[in-house]
Amino acid sequence: MSTQTSTSQQATNDQGQESDDDVYSQPRTPRRTPMACQFCRGRKLKCDGRQTCANCQRRGIACTYVPIQK
Repeated sequence: MSTQTSTSQQATNDQGQESDDDVYSQPRTPRRTPMACQFCRGRKLKCDGRQTCANCQRRGIACTYVPIQK
């Protein structure tokens, strides 16, 4: 009878772990930058949206943001 008790407790623990895994099973969606700088837009690079983005900082160029007119 002690094996049945440990088996039922193990099944309960397994179910508890599944519910925790469900929270993490959805893929994380990265935040979108509202606007890319001119250089990143022209080269179709991922812009991080900072005042001087990482791509422009790495290349040592001026980072400029111009709003898109629709």
